[in-house]
Amino acid sequence: MIRNVHERALAVSAESVGALIDSLGSTGDRLWPGDQWPRLRLDRPIGAGAAGGHGPVRYFVEGHDPGRSVIFRFTRPVGFRGRHSFSVASTAKDSCVLRHELEMTVHGAARVTWPLFYRPLHDALLEESLDRASASTGTAFSAARRSWWVRLLRAPWSCGRGDPEVATMRGRPDCLAQARLGVTRAAGRGIR
Repeated sequence: MIRNVHERALAVSAESVGALIDSLGSTGDRLWPGDQWPRLRLDRPIGAGAAGGHGPVRYFVEGHDPGRSVIFRFTRPVGFRGRHSFSVASTAKDSCVLRHELEMTVHGAARVTWPLFYRPLHDALLEESLDRASASTGTAFSAARRSWWVRLLRAPWSCGRGDPEVATMRGRPDCLAQARLGVTRAAGRGIR
């Protein structure tokens, strides 16, 4: 069983953060970093039965408690069996914790694709989502940094998307420049 948790303490009420969760998949989505990653899209407003996903990952809304949580059940990729969720819990009068939790088992090829590809991308995307929550609620935070491996995995998708790190490489915002950036940084710091 895989259990993967990302959470962030926020200096606002749980109700404020609940509104961020409820905006997921909408045109006014304020939580998902859709400008940097494949957008989370749903076939209707968030609620039980809404189907969609992001990139190659597909799921449907298994449960939704407005202003508090949403649970998604995986339908793709093949080999992913489980769910992921966003939830918010009050910790004091004007503070709360926003949490994303993934619980699943992997089968077949997913035993290899999860740890090598999906997990690093998932972890980076979720940290950027929590950064977005911090920024939109005025909570101080240190921005997440993408690892060289994540940059390398994203290179084909990011090509031409205006990644500022790539654009500074002699004006060559292309996939090859993305890959070189990741490899160069890895060589300079050692693979971690």
